[in-house]
Amino acid sequence: MLLPSMQMFSEPEPPADSHRNPILGSGVDRAIARRYGESGAGLYGVTPERFHQIVAGVVLRYAADSGESERVELVASLRIEELVLARACAAGNDAAWNVFIPRFRAALHAIACRLTRNETAGRELADELNAELYGIPNSEGRRISKLDYYMGRGSLEGWLRTVLTRRHIDRCRVHSADVSLDEQIDHGASFAESPQMTSPTSDDRVSVAIAQTLAELSHEERFLLAAYYLDQRTLADIGRQTGVHESTVSRKLDRLTGMLRKRVRRRLQSAGVHPRRCDELLREIDVRDIDVDVTANLKQERTAGTF
Repeated sequence: MLLPSMQMFSEPEPPADSHRNPILGSGVDRAIARRYGESGAGLYGVTPERFHQIVAGVVLRYAADSGESERVELVASLRIEELVLARACAAGNDAAWNVFIPRFRAALHAIACRLTRNETAGRELADELNAELYGIPNSEGRRISKLDYYMGRGSLEGWLRTVLTRRHIDRCRVHSADVSLDEQIDHGASFAESPQMTSPTSDDRVSVAIAQTLAELSHEERFLLAAYYLDQRTLADIGRQTGVHESTVSRKLDRLTGMLRKRVRRRLQSAGVHPRRCDELLREIDVRDIDVDVTANLKQERTAGTF
């Protein structure tokens, strides 16, 4: 599996007498309100109250145990326009879909074709994801859209890429369970065509550089990245286990992710990638969206250390 399974998340209902959540704090409420204008929410009929509910759900999901300043920083870091677009699409807003389709559908089709290496199979894979994005009725007849699970912490395109890759891997596993190894070899299957080796990025050197960089990490660095990005534990929880304040954990994560990007950039340049292209490639990816075998790289020797 390339990345950890996406955990199901339901947004909290607002208090009966107000859309403000007293748990967040007034500073976070103000930070959320400031981002409403830039979100484009009004274009899709998303009210300030509903907007606050959406963003508050993300804050409570990822920073429930953090201080107010860190919650404010999280609000400021969210890709707010894409978060609102995704939630408006999930709610069935036609105006939102009119923005989403021309922006992402062609790219998803191209990625699916690269993953499957077959036009017909790629179209089927992309269509399956599109159906899940539009929404599939549950047992109660309520339409459930996968876009409800996008949290705005990384790019929407990167998140879609990751979801599509996981769906492709799941399909391959089902197929592999039904077809013997001999039959796969007879039909030309090879290790090179394993989904774990297939990157949806346009340059395979990115995946190679990321894998090599992750392999260099110390035990403590592996633990920190795995705990936060794979296990999705809170900063406070990691801090309690390692004996430091959550703000220290946050600073170490910032330094570590910055260091990783610099090392990946140097490797790409050493591999012959032009500096300008390096910047373009790194802008296209996010730590949470990396589509190499992150789990295998980080889950080696994950004993907690002292920072």
